[in-house]
This record gives sequence, structure tokens and C-alpha cells, in this order.
Amino acid sequence: MTGSVIFDPLIPWPVLAGLAALALAGVVLALWRGLSGWALRALAAAAVLGALCGPVYQIEDRAPLSDIVLLVEDESASQSLSDRPGQMQQASERLVAAIEARENTELRRVRVGDGEDDSGTRLMAALSAALAEEPRARIAGIVALSDGQVHDADRAPDLPAPMHLLLTGRETDWDRRLVVANAPAFAIIGEAVTLTLRIEDSGAVPAGAASARAPLDISVDGSPPQRFEMPIGQDIELPVTLPHGGRNVIRFSVPEASGEITARNNAALIQMNGVRDRLRVLLVSGEPHQGGRTWRNLLKSDSSVDLVHFTILRPPEKQDGVPVEELSLIAFPTRELFLEKIDDFDLIIFDRYKRRGILPSIYLDNVADYVLGGGAVLVAAGPDFASADSIYRSPLETILPARPTARVVEEKYRPTVTDLGHRHPVTAALESADRNGPWGAWLRQIEVEPESGSVLMTGAGGRPLLILDRVGEGRVALLASDHAWLWSRGYDGGGPQLELLRRLAHWMMKEPELEEEALWAEPTGQRMRIIRRTLGDGAGPVTVTRPDGGTEEIGLDEVSPGRFEAPYDGPEIGLYRLSQGEQQAVIGLGPAAPREFERTIATGEVLAPAVAQRRGGTFRLEDGLPSIRDVREGRPAAGRGWIGLVPRGAYETRDVTQTPLLPAWLMLVIAATLIVGGWLREGRR
Repeated sequence: MTGSVIFDPLIPWPVLAGLAALALAGVVLALWRGLSGWALRALAAAAVLGALCGPVYQIEDRAPLSDIVLLVEDESASQSLSDRPGQMQQASERLVAAIEARENTELRRVRVGDGEDDSGTRLMAALSAALAEEPRARIAGIVALSDGQVHDADRAPDLPAPMHLLLTGRETDWDRRLVVANAPAFAIIGEAVTLTLRIEDSGAVPAGAASARAPLDISVDGSPPQRFEMPIGQDIELPVTLPHGGRNVIRFSVPEASGEITARNNAALIQMNGVRDRLRVLLVSGEPHQGGRTWRNLLKSDSSVDLVHFTILRPPEKQDGVPVEELSLIAFPTRELFLEKIDDFDLIIFDRYKRRGILPSIYLDNVADYVLGGGAVLVAAGPDFASADSIYRSPLETILPARPTARVVEEKYRPTVTDLGHRHPVTAALESADRNGPWGAWLRQIEVEPESGSVLMTGAGGRPLLILDRVGEGRVALLASDHAWLWSRGYDGGGPQLELLRRLAHWMMKEPELEEEALWAEPTGQRMRIIRRTLGDGAGPVTVTRPDGGTEEIGLDEVSPGRFEAPYDGPEIGLYRLSQGEQQAVIGLGPAAPREFERTIATGEVLAPAVAQRRGGTFRLEDGLPSIRDVREGRPAAGRGWIGLVPRGAYETRDVTQTPLLPAWLMLVIAATLIVGGWLREGRR
């Protein structure tokens, strides 16, 4: 219990000060006039003013509160290296025992793990949260057990007490890591993209490990690595050319050196999407018609497409008397296009083309060889396809998936996607691409008999309308109608004409997202969604090969026709291989070297500003655990072999009792007596 005198004035302090000034003026006047009772009057004024101040004797019943010490334990991934776990355990046990043995002291343990989304060690965020839960006036000190590699040091809070850092690790630790800078998310297929690589050594590199060069292994999509020699400590620009479209997984790695603290940061995983720079398309139109502009508009609307359009405006059999030399200023380079530079094109489209002798058979034979070698041909058939001059009756017969019956169906019908078409990426969910309700009708179809390939759409009477096929290394598509343009004109409600033709053209050009048989995964952090697309009725389990070489089978569920998926949580960060039959895929989960392993050498430099804020200290555990002392606020809180805690002396007030120093009636009697005494003394005079 503690007692003290406090004042509880009956009137505001400014009014009380005015009364005191007035009383003082009266006493001075009495002295100036030589009145003998001035002293008694002064005492009477003092008594009245004292009574108005309301002096009270206050007694508080206080309960002392204990001091609080925060012990922040860094349990992030970098603390698992070498013998740091043992250092942490031994130091924390001894600190806990020493702090709990102190009188009037409580311990709060704050454990810090790896931050979400590979954000590293968020020690300051954990410390701020712990401080928010405790009264700042009771915090006597903060002790951090860590390697000092903190990734949010710039967010250090205002500390109410000294902070001390006890470093794990050893001064002899050293590490080698591989750094890949400026790795873009996309790159053009066939063109080199430059990556900047660097091998860094940090810490106390031993003489036996120091070298001017180190081996570097490069692997693409899990293929056997190729080894190169790379200088240490220098930025090296490495040109990389992506081998295919879609996701390319490139892994760079440096073999583990003897004695380095970890090999976790000796590898870098880069995932880049390969895209085409320019798509070259050759459009061959047999004659001008309503649908010809549809193809041209579609291809010209894509800025990544280079279009060469070859149109027969005047057939050879037309006789109108116009001199031949006036028909064209420049002859069309058919030989150059169909013999010399045909392999430069990604897609050739024959739109209502029929044999007229303009393109000799040797040219068309070269087109067939072009498909077998990996090219793509799309035939948009009109009535000419059913005639005697049909392009089918040419060397292209060997690659076309259906033969004409010579019948042209002239009736109204609505194109329909087949069961197989609902599973094929070209026509899957095509109905949802059009928001105008049912598709509009077409008015003409060429009757064909399929000989190979897959029928994705049917037309009048269930006849095949769209057939896709793979021939050799290339692809062929046959659209048995020239009325797709009716959809773009909105006839009978229209339809998804642009989407259909876009998908069709991109499938022909082997875009990975339109492959009908595919296995891939979509990663999110350390979790991925395995996706299998197939034209079959089912998909078996996918075999997942983990970075450590272990395997497991994951069953898939059908989420839509032809699409099977399953989530998978990777137990570790690294390169995963997926396989199912002939389908293979490689995916990387998380960075090859997480942020926790970017810097692994223990240091006090990162937390130095926070430690210096309240004059704390930094010590290495390998030199021994420092002792604990009490220090006064504002004094140095660390010295050789010791750390300091500031006793706070906090307390809790349980009860307060206030007693007036003198009763009011007594103060009134005293003041009246002094006033009367002064008056009598002056009257006797």
C-alpha cells in the first residue's frame, strides 16, 4: 500500500489562481498602509485558498505485476541446416530455465515458421503480433534465436525494451548457390532468349573448395542434362532456345561441393511458355464467293498471322477477249510458293478449289509430302469437291480423310457436334461460345464417306460435316460445306463461326492447348491440378514421380466430356514427372531454391537496426550462451558475455481510499478566527 497527497480543487484552477492573486494584492496593500493585522489576514487568505484546493490523502492498494520477456524462436527452413536444430534446442532450454528462475518474471515463447507463398522468415510480423497481445509497460526484454536471415526486417515495430539476437550457425559455414536472373515467362519458339546466370560463394569458403570455375548442368523437360563449365562470381549470359510450344521446364543445377552447408540452392527451375512469333498461312481460293472473305477476315484479324492469299479470279476457260498481258501486272509465284518455300508455311487452306491446270500435279504432290513431313492442310469443300475436277482426284487423295460421293445436298440443316466432338478440344463446349441460343442453319453440304480420322460434326441427315485426321507428322481437316459464313452473317440466328474456325486453324498449327490427347498440370505454389484430356471413355491413374525418386498413382475424376482432373499436394518443392501410357509431362512445384535458402549464412547485419534501437546485443551461440542481468532504462543493455533486461516495476491498483486532510468546518473556523484576530488587532491600535 502507498499513500500520497493529491489536490481535488472545489473550483477550477484558473479561478483559484485569480483568487490567490487578489489575496496577495490585499496583503501588499495592508503592508503599504502599515496595518498591523496584515499577517493574520494573510494567514486567513492562505487557509481559505488551501481549503478551496481540496487537499486529500490518497491511499492505493497496489499489486505488483511481473515483467514479461519475449523469446522469439526462428523455426524456418534455414534453421534446419547443419547442427542448428541442436543449437536452437539447447539454447532455448537454457534460456527458458534462466528466465523462469528469475523472480517476478514471465516468459512468452514466439515461434516463427516459413512465411506463406515463399515469403521467407516473417520474424518481425510475428514479433509485432506478440507485442500487440502484451502490455508494453511490462515488456522487460526480447531475445531472438535465429540465423539472422529475416525477410521483413524493414517492418520492425517500435520496441518497448532491448532486443538481443543469439545467432545459430558457425563462423566456418559456407555455401554455394546458383542464381538465374531475368527469366521471362514467355519466349518465341526457335528464337534464343538470354538468361543471366551466376554462381555465388558466400561465407568462409575453404581453400579446397575455392575455384575459378564450377560445372553447370542444364536439363529441359526432364531430359538427360548437359554439362558446361561456368566461372564463379561472374554474370554469364546464356542463350536458350525453346524446343516446343507450351510449357518448357528448364532446370539448371550445380553439383554439391564438399563442405557447403546445403545443396538446396544449387538448382534453379525455370518454366517458360513457348509461343510462335508469326504464323504463316497460305490461303488458296478456287473462285470468289461469299465465304472467301470469312477466311480472309479471320486470318487478317490476328496480328500474329502472315497471310498469303492466292485467288483464281479468272479461270483459264473464260473467254472474254481481254489480252493476256493486260490481266495481271505481276505473275503469281506459284512455283516459288508450292515448290521452294512451301515448308515456310504453318497452314495451307484450300477454299472451294478445283483442278483447272493452274497448279500442276507436281505442286499438289509436293503439298502431300509437306503434310507427311509435319505440315497442315485444311479443305473447305464446295460443290467443286463433288465434281469431276475435285481436288480429291489429285495427289491430295492420299492425305484426305474422306472421299466425295459426287452428291451435293441442298437443304436446310443445323450443324451438330457428335459425341466424339464433345470430347475433342476443337469442338468441346462450342455451344457455350455462342450466346445467341440455338445455332443457325446451313443450306448446303457435300456428301462424303469417311475413310480415316475423327468426325466431330454432322450435318444434313447425320452426314459427316467436319473431319480431322493426322497423316504422318502432319494434320488434315475437311469441312464438307462452304456455308460457314452464314453464321457470321447472323442467318437464322448465326453461330460461333469465328470460334470454330479459330480453334480449327490453331489445332492444325499444333497449338498445345488444343491437343486431343494431352497430360499436363497447373501449379499453384506447392499444389497442382493434374489434367488429362483424351478422346477415350476413361482415363487411368497418373503416375507421379517426386523429386526424391518416389512414385505414387493418382486417380482422376471426369469433370467434363474428355477432361479428367485431380488435385495433388506436393510433399516437397522441386521437379515432378507425370506419366500415363504414352503421355508424359514435367512440372515444377515452387521455386527450386525457396527464399529461405537464398541466403543461408548466419549474420547479424539484417537485424542490426532493430537490435541497436534499444542498445541490445548480438551473440553467436557457438561462443556460449550469455548470462542475464538487470539494467536501468536507457543504459547499455548488452556487454561482454551478458545481455540485459529492464525491470519494469509495473503494478495493478486494486483499491483507492481518499481522506480529506482537514474537515471543512475546521478550515472555516480557522479562517474566521484569523480574520477576527486581525480586525481586533487593528482596532486596538
